[in-house]
Amino acid sequence: ANLSMNSHPIHIHGHKFYITGTDAGPIPESAWWPENAVNVPVGTTRDIEFIADNPGDWGFHCHKTHHLMNQMGHDLPNLLGVDTGDLPARVEALVPGAMVMGQTGMGDMAEHQMPIPRNSLPMRGGMGPFGPIDMGGMFTIVKVRDRIDGDRDPGWYQQPPGTVALPVPGMSVQPAERPPVAPAHEHGTSASYTCTAHPEIRSSIRGTCPKCGRGVVAAS
Repeated sequence: ANLSMNSHPIHIHGHKFYITGTDAGPIPESAWWPENAVNVPVGTTRDIEFIADNPGDWGFHCHKTHHLMNQMGHDLPNLLGVDTGDLPARVEALVPGAMVMGQTGMGDMAEHQMPIPRNSLPMRGGMGPFGPIDMGGMFTIVKVRDRIDGDRDPGWYQQPPGTVALPVPGMSVQPAERPPVAPAHEHGTSASYTCTAHPEIRSSIRGTCPKCGRGVVAAS
């Protein structure tokens, strides 16, 4: 149900659902709509049903990023990936205690448990199994398990071995160099390879096109 003054496209991870009803009533099963996101306009409701057959901890949230991480404010742009420079200091001078979203989202606020202004709702993430949860607004987690022991919190999902990416010390591996394409006359033989995008490129060796980087193919 949406009682706010903005529409909210509600999205779930790990599953698909069917839209089975609206504020006007149930939808006949023959007209159920498969989705993994549904927009809920102002003053309306949407009924969804899904089979929880994919164990895990799945995000369930609004798909508008500023509704997730900017207290649903529309006056300032989302700052993800933006170098704010001295903006936080300038805002602090005008409004002591104010917080400007960092370029990585709400993670810093969750990690440091920063206080919030008196006129704000606590829209911030908590700590997850891999660190602070950056989503701090219209966001929650649906926990799906094979077996549920009553209504107790099952804790964080334990990923099967080999399914989680591991940190690496650095990107020290260099990509292998591909042999350049040389003009056929340099090899003293007739050309046998060419580039499909640049047919004027001819080579007697299999390599890549010097103009576009594509792999050359056998000339017809």
